[in-house]
Amino acid sequence: MNNKNGLKLLGIGLLLWQGLSANAQACRIIAADRLFDGFNLQTNMAVLIKGQRVIQVGTKAALSGQCSNSVIDMGDATLLPGFIESHAHIGFQNVRKDKVLQHGVTTVQDTGGALTPSESGPGQLRLLSVGPIIQAPGGYPLNIFGGTSGFDQIGYTVASVAEAPGVVQHLVDGGATAIKIALEPGGETGAPWMMPHGSNPVPAAPWDILSQPIVNAIVDEAHHPHDGRPVRRVIAHVGENMGFERALLAGVDEFAHMPCAPIDPNLLAQAAGTAGLTFVSTIDTLGSCVDTTTHMGIHSNTAQLAAKIAECEKATPGNCAQILYGSEIGHDNVPWGINGEEMHYMLLLTSGASIDFTDVLNVFRAATSKAGAHLGINKLGTLTRGAPADVIAVRGNPFEKFKLLEYPDFVMSGGRIVVNRFK
Repeated sequence: MNNKNGLKLLGIGLLLWQGLSANAQACRIIAADRLFDGFNLQTNMAVLIKGQRVIQVGTKAALSGQCSNSVIDMGDATLLPGFIESHAHIGFQNVRKDKVLQHGVTTVQDTGGALTPSESGPGQLRLLSVGPIIQAPGGYPLNIFGGTSGFDQIGYTVASVAEAPGVVQHLVDGGATAIKIALEPGGETGAPWMMPHGSNPVPAAPWDILSQPIVNAIVDEAHHPHDGRPVRRVIAHVGENMGFERALLAGVDEFAHMPCAPIDPNLLAQAAGTAGLTFVSTIDTLGSCVDTTTHMGIHSNTAQLAAKIAECEKATPGNCAQILYGSEIGHDNVPWGINGEEMHYMLLLTSGASIDFTDVLNVFRAATSKAGAHLGINKLGTLTRGAPADVIAVRGNPFEKFKLLEYPDFVMSGGRIVVNRFK
C-alpha cells in the first residue's frame, strides 16, 4: 500500500470512528403525554438520554435547554422502560433476537440451552445466559428434547453430590448468570413437556429427578462459591408437589414457572412467606395445565399464591415472595416479544376480589423495575437517572389496553434507536 492510499484509508477510518463515537454519545430528549418510569405513571414528561444512559427525567420544558441534537415529541403516547423477559429459550429454539427486541423486550433471561457468554450493547437485545439445565440422568429435559449431556446442550446430568460443585463452578466460570435445575417427574395434565417433541413418544412418568442431597449441594455451591467466584441465583423448573417441596427445602431463589399441577396450600403458604423467593408467571404458555379431577392447576396456584403473598405483605412488608412477568419466549403459542395475554392473566389472577389501578401498575412493575432488581443490574427496568437507556413507546395508553405493547412504535436499546415510527 502506498502512503497516499494509506492516509486516505486512515482518514476514512477516523471519520467512521468519529461518527460512531458521536452516535454513542448522542443526546436525545423523548417526550410523551404519559411516562411510566418503572414504578409509577406520570403525565406530560420527557426523558433525556445521552450515550447509553438516562440522564434525567422531567418536563419537556425543563429538559429542552440541555440537548440540542434531537427532540422526539410523541404526543398521545406512552414511554416505558424496555420490558424484561424472565423466562425464555432464545438460543435453544433459535429465536431471532432482533425480532424480540423490535417487539419491546430489551432484556431476556435465557433459561436453558448451550452455555454462551451473555450479550449486550447499543441496539442489541441484552441476553443473560443461564446455560444448560442441571438434571438427573435419564430425566427432564434431555428425555424430552433429546441430545446428550453437555454444556452445549439443553441439559447437563449430575448423578451424585460429589459431582455437583464442579458442574456449578464450570457454569459460573463459563458466564452463567444463574444456575437452573430440573425437578420434573412428569405426569402433569396439559403440561407442554407431556406432549411429543419430534417423532419420539413421551416417556412414561415418573421420571428420575435430582435427589434432595444433590439439590442441596447445587444450591450451596451457587450461594457460597469458592475461589472468588460470584454468587449465583438458583432457578428451579418445578411442576408439582414433590419438586416444589424439594426446591423449597434446598432454598432455591426462583421458580421458573408458576407450577402446573395443583400445589398443596401449605407449601404455597410456606413459599409466600419466604423473603426474596421469586416465581416467574408463564401462565399463558402453561394455560392448559388443569387437573381433570380437581379442575385446579396453574390458575388456582397463581391466585392462591398471590393471596398468600398479600397476607404476608400485610404482616411483614418486604419479607415475602414475589411474582414476576415471564412469557417463555421460544414456545410456539406465545409472541416473540411482549405478551399482552400474559399480563392479562397476571392482572386477573393476582389482584384478589377486585382490580384497581395499583394492581395494573404492579403488573407493569413485574416486567420492568422489579424484574431488573431481581436480575441485580443497577436501575435496569426503570427510567431514572443513571438507568440503561432501554426505552419503548406505544401510541395511546397501554394501561387501558395491554395489546398495544405487543406492537411498539418506538424501541431504543442501550441508547440506540431500533424502531421509530414517530418520525
